[in-house]
Order: sequence, then structure tokens, then C-alpha cells
Amino acid sequence: NITASLVQEAVVRDTIKNSKHSKFSYVFGNMTYKKPFLKNYINIELTRSLIKSNSKNYINKFLKKEKKINSDIIEIHNRPNYIQYLKNIENKKIILYFHNDPLTMNGSKSVKDRIFLLNRIDKILFNSKWSQTRFFIGIENKKLLEQKTSVCFQSTNKVKVDFKKKQNIISFIGKLNKAKGYDIFGNTIIKILNKYPKWKAL
Repeated sequence: NITASLVQEAVVRDTIKNSKHSKFSYVFGNMTYKKPFLKNYINIELTRSLIKSNSKNYINKFLKKEKKINSDIIEIHNRPNYIQYLKNIENKKIILYFHNDPLTMNGSKSVKDRIFLLNRIDKILFNSKWSQTRFFIGIENKKLLEQKTSVCFQSTNKVKVDFKKKQNIISFIGKLNKAKGYDIFGNTIIKILNKYPKWKAL
């Protein structure tokens, strides 16, 4: 079972489609697509509340649905704060996948948060060596790093590109915030476009 947000959907979708275990894998999420995300996708309907925790609400609904499937492995993407709500789960492996800087995310900002995750989770995966290194800032324990974590680079299916139709465009893809590096892109792209006026940026 995988819980995923829109940011990681391409990675999750293509991983499931190409997995030899795809028939036995289910993806949970909260999406409003007209077409199914995957054949084995299970949507979790959420009603926003100012009183109740949306994360806790999401996990409680997930656990009710997951109980019918009774998975061996639960994999969570980019939501370290969900781990605190995963209770009364026995004989299941829990894997957490970081797609972003752990120090900017609720549930892994502090050393205390990250030690809790190391003690609670069976395996933590990172999309880069950089994000793995960030996770261990303030934690002087190489043994934990080697035992509990690994780097798993992101990939997706190949797309055919016609290089004859290539345009001079530099694209930024992601949320427009510091966690995605939009501030760095914004400051840098001005210098590039001033130097190369035939180029554009999106």
C-alpha cells in the first residue's frame, strides 16, 4: 500500500505499473481525477476541518480501508507526520520515502522527530544522497544511517522527444516555494535571460 500526493504521482504510478507485484499493490490518496489514477487506486474522501487534524483524519480512514486488504508493507511518501498516527499495526513493515528536504517537513524538522522516525520505521528511503545527509544533521550515528536508510533515485517511463522541434526554454516544475527551490530559480534565471536574450523561461 502506498499513500501519495500529487507531487509524486508519476513516480508512484510508473513504479506500480512496472512492478512484478503490481497486481498485489494498492495506492491510496486523495485526488479528484475524472479518470482513474490506477486500476488499483483507492481514493480517500476528506472533509476539511478546522478542529480536527487532517493528517490524523486521513490516516484513520486509510487504516479502515487498509484493514480489508491486510498488507504486509505500508509505504508512505513525503508525509513523515503521518507516522505518529500509525498505531496498532502489527506484523507490517513500514517504509517512508522522502522526495524533499526532510528538514522542511512536518514530522522530521527536529532531531527528536527524526529519531522517532528511525525507531518507528523499518526503512527510510531518500531520492538523493543530499536529502539523506540532511536527515542525519544532528544525529551522529552512522550505524543507524546504514541499517535504516537507503537512497532510491526517482525515475519514470521514457518519453520520446523530437529534438528537431526543440525550443530554447528553461522550465521550472514544482510548487512555487523555497522547499522546491523556486527562490533560487527566480534569482538565477534573471541573470541567465539577461545574458541569453534568445531564451525564455516558464
